[in-house]
Amino acid sequence: MTLIIAIAFLSQTSCTPKQQQFEWQIPPGFPLPEVPANNPITQAKVNLGKALFYEPALSGNRAMSCATCHDPAHAFSEPKALSSGSTGKILQRNALALVNVAYNSNFTWAHSGLSSIEQQMMIPLFSESPIEMGLSGQQYEVIKRFQTEDYETLFEQAWGDKTITLDRMVKSIASFVRSLTSFDSPFDEYAYRANDDALNESELRGLDLFFSERLECFHCHGGFNFTQSSKHEFQPLDLRPFHNTALYNEDGVGSYPLRDQGLYEQSLNANDMGRFRAPTLRNIEYTAPYMHDGSVATLRDLIQIYADGGRETGVTSPIKSPFISGFELTQQESDDLLAFLHSLSDKKFINNPSHHAPINPPKVN
Repeated sequence: MTLIIAIAFLSQTSCTPKQQQFEWQIPPGFPLPEVPANNPITQAKVNLGKALFYEPALSGNRAMSCATCHDPAHAFSEPKALSSGSTGKILQRNALALVNVAYNSNFTWAHSGLSSIEQQMMIPLFSESPIEMGLSGQQYEVIKRFQTEDYETLFEQAWGDKTITLDRMVKSIASFVRSLTSFDSPFDEYAYRANDDALNESELRGLDLFFSERLECFHCHGGFNFTQSSKHEFQPLDLRPFHNTALYNEDGVGSYPLRDQGLYEQSLNANDMGRFRAPTLRNIEYTAPYMHDGSVATLRDLIQIYADGGRETGVTSPIKSPFISGFELTQQESDDLLAFLHSLSDKKFINNPSHHAPINPPKVN
């Protein structure tokens, strides 16, 4: 099945039983995420989606689940430079964290045409080059695996009847992923709950540096979700969230390695060479290694790259973002900025048992 055909599943309409509205774990005053009209979120759908998210039988060869590359202990990212597919083949990019993705305006590292989780999921499910979950040509066999009493009960609770379809699977997993909201970091306590003692002096100095014109971090990682790639009920406009951060300059005129040239591969626009989406910095402490190819090991290394105005030959790239101009930091300032980034960590989110794999997972065939 091609990706285009697979996406057609998402145009189907499905009857959802009347249920109590899902209760978002979002502080008062924060905007609600936009949810597709054909996939309203309910707790029953989230419950089903979580079971599917952690189920290896969802992959063609039963070798991996969504959680293989999106581990809750790492803010639903993976502590590897590049992930592997179900056949063991190394994939192209580092696994992005699933933190507040309900607010994302774009998905994956570099694709301007994917505006919903449901659309994005077609790539890992059906991609053939490289193979990830490996459903292409096996989707009906995979569906049969879930035709058990346990899953029929979950589908009935979520969708009103026991019919199991790929469309319902995708929409349920998307609902679970949307439920993964994180707003309980020390920064949130300080900024949104008016607790002046929530951040120490070092973290406060780092906050000032982060939001200064001198460092310009906030231009790409702004707003309550610390990413330019956000869309919600208060911000319907889709800002362009892709940036060339000067990691490479292969030919002296800004080219990135052929293995991954960012948004250019999708747009074929020369101006998009090396442009990738700026991910959220929430829970960034848990999501090493960094960047699209996992080539930056630590946050301190990342700070140094931005201070240098790029990495190695990338410093002289003529097409790098104007925000990657470089700056000088003392050791204390570097420590303070790192401390602030750590203040964006939400330990309750990382340890939330409702996010973790079911203790007694539903049975599959």
